[in-house]
Amino acid sequence: MEPTPELSPHHAYPDHWEADVVLRDGGTARIRPITTDDAERLVSFYEQVSDESKYYRFFAPYPRLSDRDVHRFTHHDYVDRVGLAVTIGGEFIGTVRFDRINEQGRPASAPADEAEVAFLVQDAHQGRGVASALLEHIAAVARERGIRRFAAEVLPANNKMIKVFRDAGYTQQRSFEDGSVHLTLDLEPTEKSLAVQRGREQRAEARSVQRLLAPGSVAVIGTGRTPGGVGRTVLRNLLAAGFTGRTYAVNRAFDEGLATLDGVPAHRSLGEIDEQVDLAVIAVPAHRVPEAVADCGEHGVQGLVVLSAGYAERGSAGRELQRELVRQARSYGMRIIGPNAFGIINTAESVRLNASLAPESPARGRIGLFTQSGAIGIALLSGLHRRGAGLSSFISAGNRADVSGNDFLQYSFEDPDTDVALLYLESLGNPRKFTRLARRTAAVKPVVVVKGARHSGTNPPGHAVPVSRIPDATVSALMRQAGVIRVDTVTEMVDAGLLLAGQPLPAGPRVAILGNSESLGLLTYDACLAEGLRPRPPRDLTTAASPQDFRDALAEALADGTCDAVIVTAIPWVGENGEAETGDGEVLAAALRGAAAGGPAKPVAVVHVEIGGLAEALAAASSTAAPRTRPTTLAGRPAAAPGAPTGAAPATATAPTGPGTEAPAETAGTTETAETAETEAAAPPARPGRIPAYPAAERAVRAMAEAVKYAQWRRQAATPGKVPEFLDETTDEPGAAALIDTLLGTAPDPRGRPLTHDEARELLGRYGIPVRPTLPAPDPEAAVAAAARLGYPVALKTTAPHLRHRADLGGVRLDLTDEDALRRAYAEVTELLGKPAELLPVVQSMAPRGVDTVVRASIDAAAGAVLSFGLAGAPSELLGDTAHRLVPATDRDAAELIRSIKAAPVLFGWRGSAPVDTPALEELLLRLSRLVDDHPEVVSVALEPVVVAPQGLTVLGATVRLAPPPPRGDLGPRRLPNY
Repeated sequence: MEPTPELSPHHAYPDHWEADVVLRDGGTARIRPITTDDAERLVSFYEQVSDESKYYRFFAPYPRLSDRDVHRFTHHDYVDRVGLAVTIGGEFIGTVRFDRINEQGRPASAPADEAEVAFLVQDAHQGRGVASALLEHIAAVARERGIRRFAAEVLPANNKMIKVFRDAGYTQQRSFEDGSVHLTLDLEPTEKSLAVQRGREQRAEARSVQRLLAPGSVAVIGTGRTPGGVGRTVLRNLLAAGFTGRTYAVNRAFDEGLATLDGVPAHRSLGEIDEQVDLAVIAVPAHRVPEAVADCGEHGVQGLVVLSAGYAERGSAGRELQRELVRQARSYGMRIIGPNAFGIINTAESVRLNASLAPESPARGRIGLFTQSGAIGIALLSGLHRRGAGLSSFISAGNRADVSGNDFLQYSFEDPDTDVALLYLESLGNPRKFTRLARRTAAVKPVVVVKGARHSGTNPPGHAVPVSRIPDATVSALMRQAGVIRVDTVTEMVDAGLLLAGQPLPAGPRVAILGNSESLGLLTYDACLAEGLRPRPPRDLTTAASPQDFRDALAEALADGTCDAVIVTAIPWVGENGEAETGDGEVLAAALRGAAAGGPAKPVAVVHVEIGGLAEALAAASSTAAPRTRPTTLAGRPAAAPGAPTGAAPATATAPTGPGTEAPAETAGTTETAETAETEAAAPPARPGRIPAYPAAERAVRAMAEAVKYAQWRRQAATPGKVPEFLDETTDEPGAAALIDTLLGTAPDPRGRPLTHDEARELLGRYGIPVRPTLPAPDPEAAVAAAARLGYPVALKTTAPHLRHRADLGGVRLDLTDEDALRRAYAEVTELLGKPAELLPVVQSMAPRGVDTVVRASIDAAAGAVLSFGLAGAPSELLGDTAHRLVPATDRDAAELIRSIKAAPVLFGWRGSAPVDTPALEELLLRLSRLVDDHPEVVSVALEPVVVAPQGLTVLGATVRLAPPPPRGDLGPRRLPNY
């Protein structure tokens, strides 16, 4: 909404305060500043508020607003007086305002840093989290305007408002004065306030997806009058799946006398339907979609699945249509899947929803599937169906204009029917949030991701999101840091998903191999070694082995404490006449299932070659799952542990053995931090059910290897690392902040500026990162003088950009022990490479011998701050042997960062060399991580080389770039992204 002309340019309408939010019940609303044009809306809103709520707001009967009140509540300067409103359908449902005050409680201007705040929410919308969302946003606005504290007067009987303040997580003080409760809130975000905010975000977004996947009624808008067409196909699929709710066919072109279509009520518009419609599937041409959305919004529809194409995939004009579609839907409180979507499926027995173009609804299973591509969705549904796998839910988001993979993770985390989440993603709208959500979800159930469009450097058509500039290998490393199982193909995703959904996690990498083919066993053995597993020698049962022999051998392997997983290989039996017999696959499957059910819970996978019916029989195995040990709430969330406060998570939570949990009985719980203060999802089955079968050894082994790595991550995540504080004299955070402000100046260039060597040394020194000084040497005499000042031995280096870190070109001379050696080196370098003015030579004292490494930190617009490590020179530059972690890095991240590069043995005494001081290297990584995390203006740092000696390390070179801090949407109040 645009400001009225009477607002001064200095106090221009702050459109960046506008935001779409998801409320507690999953509906959406818009938060925006109140303007002078809102007088009628404010009066109408106030008329719908009960007398009791008015009394709580004004401490006295206040039946109506006077003209003076209306003027005061709609005229703001957006600095000292600010008002925000929550709107649905353009009408107010809640308001909040603050007025800056001085120490005496009277109106004031800056530098006064306290404000009085007051809320009012329509009674019909109380309990939806409106006030909590308003508090987050008005607090962010206040901090932006230099306000540090809120003061509020609340009547003791107004328990709802007191609870809003109490539960926000801010540091607060409370007193009772003159018959009211006086509250003071410190607006500086705390760990608790951030945890509260993210917990509310998680529950609201999960609920918004649940409303889409479990509607009580569905209307298909655009149902054709004749068989065929998109709308009629969806209606047919809904009926074929046995949807448990009410179904309606809607088409404005229906004849007035048409009462039913395919046995369901037929209507020309939603207005003709007397009952509530929860979900609308829109299958009309793009130019008619706005009319359909308006009809849905005016009749209380909760969510939309838009199958219609013709949006952002068609170019810039279509992209604007798509944005307008999202704005329109959200204005009515609705969320959208699509446009250009394939549809959604929920196989829960209580729902049985197939609102998609898939002709056959998949069987009920434990896998949740999200895809941004309709074609890939079709392929995945077909592949899972052929393998006998069932789904719990399926979302094909199309252009992903609203509901995204992040929302699906929020839902999957809570969904008691989902044990494994599979996602095919072509773009990440909010990578920071994705990583955070994936880490929390992966702590309780596996998350398997295939990332399309990895190397194009652009987004697929229809996906208007920030483009990441970091290499795909870095994206993969960051996903694995968050516990995500990143695979390259949809086939690998299905392979891994089947194993993780049907089998317990392995306790380690030790794999037993058994079967009736020596050759197939050896292939499996080699594949295990290639994937980093520790296979035992294959056990050959010979081609004469019977199903009972397989059962006995599998039972023996499972009982063996020296193996963590078993891969069974099987080929057709050879008859007495020498011809291969396919045998009875069902008999072998029954034998393998019996052994798996009777032995210790360890993962089992089968590699088979042309054994008819084996894969189908294994897939058809019914789970022997025990009842879930923890009840769920009506919202689908696990109930809190006995004695735990509502909304609080226990310190630890341990799931019984089963898919996605550890086996054998080792600690499988995760210690949940305040950031992930959510109860663990209900436990998966306690015994293996379906045994996955694979047509090739490499595929089975790769799936098992992913399970091993994920299980290891789960064990480590149970005791997370810590981010060191460095609260000593070596760290000067305020001094670094002041230095950065000085270096950037009052009007910094948005492109930023590189620091000089001395500036970089000073800034890094504030965080205990000393950089060995260099002195310029524009001529031989200056070089000699510099060496005398630094002390021999010295190094002579060229620092011209084209020669930096290129010792192979002859621009670096080391161990110069005296003046003669330095003069000779100077003459040789200038004769070989050019004039001193071109080479920019410097002199630096020699460092102790060690291993040359490189440490970097950079800010990516999409992924956030990334810390990188590798060996200097060819290993990292030519071979790409570099490891990456997200900032802030923990002590565990730093240790893993050093050890995860392929050349790591060089640091630990390779071929008899002395091990280097890796603890000092880990500390350097953590200090740099802390610097970048504390000061987002530091957009890139490169320490090269860092020479790590057996005792200590030396930073010989450093480049630092400062820029105005990029926006951090993940740290502000809750808001839906605008693509």
